[in-house]
Amino acid sequence: MKLSKEQIDQLFTFTRQHYVEWYDLQSELVDHLANAIEAEWQENPKLTFDEVLNKEFKKFGVFGFMDVVEKRQAVLGKKYNGLVWYHFKDFFGVPKIVLTIAMTLVLFSILKISQYSEWIVMGLYLILILFTFYEIFKNNKFRKEKKQAKQKRWLFEEIINQYGSFSGVIIFSFNMFIQIFNSTEKYIGNDFWILGLSFFFVLLVLLIFIIFKIIPSKAEEYLRATYPEYKFEAT
Repeated sequence: MKLSKEQIDQLFTFTRQHYVEWYDLQSELVDHLANAIEAEWQENPKLTFDEVLNKEFKKFGVFGFMDVVEKRQAVLGKKYNGLVWYHFKDFFGVPKIVLTIAMTLVLFSILKISQYSEWIVMGLYLILILFTFYEIFKNNKFRKEKKQAKQKRWLFEEIINQYGSFSGVIIFSFNMFIQIFNSTEKYIGNDFWILGLSFFFVLLVLLIFIIFKIIPSKAEEYLRATYPEYKFEAT
């Protein structure tokens, strides 16, 4: 016996009630549950829809669908990290490596000749932090608007827009810059240290550019590659 459209809709509602908010995971779970229910009915046709559904749900264990959600988040998080790394490596290949080197040398020259190197470093880093928080705030606002509009949510889309764990690197490294600021005479006078600092700062800029600009600009392309059905929702 096949499930009716009303019963399929009930399965989608069931997954949402059990904290599965993303349409792609809902679809997979609904497909799994529907097949399991139909298979169970072949052996026990007298059981009701709710009885079979509860029986199948118990197979997911104490935490219900949460294990499925966590495993999928881990898989898609790994995929996102791979995209960041792919674009990051691109800046060390021809011809973009020229831009990377040029940015490093320009910053190195500025820090070397300026009498206010430590203030320049802290000022630039403050700009990066403010930009990071602005992008996160803007994205959170967009996500809330989308949720209020009851549009379909896709897990990989949210992982892309949450920027993964890389944005934490930007905030965490602030401690290092504070130490440099408090030890100006020890570090700023060393050319090798200034060069290394310049290179590290350029890497941070590239990472931020990739996280907040490059990957979001290609989000639809990545989503269509991950979810074949997404292109029908986007049109």
